[in-house]
Amino acid sequence: MTDRLIIALAQLNPIVGDIDGNADRIRAARKSAASADLIVFSELVLSGYPPEDLVLKPFFQDKIEAAALALACETVDGGPALLMGAPWRDEGELRNAVLLLDDGEVKAVRYKRDLPNYGVFDEKRVFSEGPMPGPINFRDVRIGVPVCEDIWAPDVCECLQESGAEFFLVPNGSPFEVDKREVRLQHAVARVTESGLPLAYVNQVGGQDELVFDGGSFVLNGDCSLAAQQPMFVEDIQLTEWRRDADGWSVTVTDRVEHPEGYEAIYCAMTLGLRDYVDKNGFPGVVLGMSGGIDSALTAAVAVDALGPDRVRCVMMPSPYTSGDSLEDASLAAEMLGVTLDDVGIGPAISAFNQMLAPIFGDRAADITEENIQARSRGLLLMAVSNKLGAMVVTTGNKSEMSVGYATLYGDMCGGFSVLKDVYKMDVFALCRWRNENFPIGLAGPDGLVMPERIITKPPSAELRPDQKDEDSLPPYEQLDDILQCLIEDEMGLDDITERGHAPEVVQRIWQMLDLAEYKRRQAPPGVKLSSRAFGKDRRYPITNTFRKII
Repeated sequence: MTDRLIIALAQLNPIVGDIDGNADRIRAARKSAASADLIVFSELVLSGYPPEDLVLKPFFQDKIEAAALALACETVDGGPALLMGAPWRDEGELRNAVLLLDDGEVKAVRYKRDLPNYGVFDEKRVFSEGPMPGPINFRDVRIGVPVCEDIWAPDVCECLQESGAEFFLVPNGSPFEVDKREVRLQHAVARVTESGLPLAYVNQVGGQDELVFDGGSFVLNGDCSLAAQQPMFVEDIQLTEWRRDADGWSVTVTDRVEHPEGYEAIYCAMTLGLRDYVDKNGFPGVVLGMSGGIDSALTAAVAVDALGPDRVRCVMMPSPYTSGDSLEDASLAAEMLGVTLDDVGIGPAISAFNQMLAPIFGDRAADITEENIQARSRGLLLMAVSNKLGAMVVTTGNKSEMSVGYATLYGDMCGGFSVLKDVYKMDVFALCRWRNENFPIGLAGPDGLVMPERIITKPPSAELRPDQKDEDSLPPYEQLDDILQCLIEDEMGLDDITERGHAPEVVQRIWQMLDLAEYKRRQAPPGVKLSSRAFGKDRRYPITNTFRKII
């Protein structure tokens, strides 16, 4: 009887669709953990997660099966066995599976039971629900293998325990959200408390479109004590020692890396999300408009921290309404970050558009049309730089602006990725102050200040007309952000929001602006998901929608 196992926890950064590359990552992990008996990988590591509708292609499924069988053949060498996630066909059904590869073959297959179908998850769209699983027999040890969502309710673990499971190994693909780490831990503790069995939680790491997987894998002993904890936001392989005595299995306490929290965790998620989006899609770098304002300054800092200054190009695009302070602030921020700053005035473009449109506009007074022409001239300029140099345009708008439509379609919304898409304006201020005071390990940018203090303290302005301020069109951001969080994250009714001290007419106006801007958000680029209700898959509202309470 086996009374000791060395189990390696491999939190890797797979790429969706890169079957051969992911298989090579698995091979490299196996080589680096050669002393282990078993290596546990994250959910669907072979295909990358989430594969979405790509997984429905029969040719893709063929390639997955061939790669899995090739990996299985390699385990004939007597090295570590692999417990690996992959899509798998089973009697005409496609399932989210975990494969045990050992002794040159696929020894066992188990299927995910609880398929999430909320928020960013659409697993019922592409996978069939698996039956209630039994334990896997590995070297005379009965191991329960619930997959990700399977531990968010008691049924699967209860079934595994009743079937003789001695501990749980849980492959996961759990994306980052603020405070999500604590939620995961609570679910794991609940399953351990109910069963009395140790549990290893192995999570994916890396960016995939708008999702960021933050790793942070951990092991709990049967008394719920923390036996191991891997770092967040980086790949990592950790060996854990499992021993059985008269009371069952326990895990020897090993490294327990402290995890970042608050704004540090948010900032790390932003940098990882941007880095992987750029690198996995093959862009040489990024280009962005540097206005001298706080949003573009933070976006530039994240870009430099993610990619390094040599891969970031900033463009200042002044108009007749751009202030001298903005010119100075943009130049100083670029100098602090060590990036190239080009200066391309849009005055000639504005004049050309005014001349071209004069026969149609006639003597109509200037209004928001002329403001949008400025923003769209800048968007056109940035896209031209992107086309010529190959760098991807990063947009700089924040969640507060995108919520109420305070952004120009085909203008400042132009681009391939949005770093601040899920960051409210007040959090933009806080993140800027945090980054000026902190420098987490692993960033590619400079230590110390990354933007001048005046960028953080001056009143925000789009500078599209004389003496313009954001609060000319919007409530103060402290008030706006609270109302938006009530409407978006909490789905509160208007009466409940007004009880928080907001004027009913202001709440009504913000609700209407939020709903009316849905058509813009449908055309916005993807961006890093940080909250429980990011725009996109998390929040799906109809564009044609007249459900708005009139006061």
